[in-house]
Amino acid sequence: MTSCYVENDSVTSISFSELHSSSSVSDRACVHWGCVLSGSETTAVFQAENDLLENQFFIKTICLSEEAGDEMHIVSVCDGVGASKPLPIATLRHCMPMISFPGLELIPPVTFKLCSGKGPVFISAQHITLNPIEITDVEDDEDEEDDEELIFTV
Repeated sequence: MTSCYVENDSVTSISFSELHSSSSVSDRACVHWGCVLSGSETTAVFQAENDLLENQFFIKTICLSEEAGDEMHIVSVCDGVGASKPLPIATLRHCMPMISFPGLELIPPVTFKLCSGKGPVFISAQHITLNPIEITDVEDDEDEEDDEELIFTV
């Protein structure tokens, strides 16, 4: 069985301009996700629970366990948009045991595979959901305000 963990996080990462917009911060949810790939479980899948929401999935780090053998460990990924063939994204060894991704966004479902090595390899990610209905309503309101300004300036 693949070891995965999910942790709810009440702190959301938003920009300063988003705080001043009329959309509610409560329309966002941030969840930390992770898994362990090893010789016995070489595949892990992240699947979004609600397809009606806008889902953003960001890989944060992939790191090699201290118990891993001194061999090359290759991790590949395949997402819901990419080709059906997995793409290698990390090559780890004890001389380089960790890799960080500052902004690698994938579209769920996301499948991770340990292509080489026995691991264990730890994967850490962040899943953010947005309510697209609320965002669309805010954008429509802003467009109406712009239209009103145009009417008054003519």
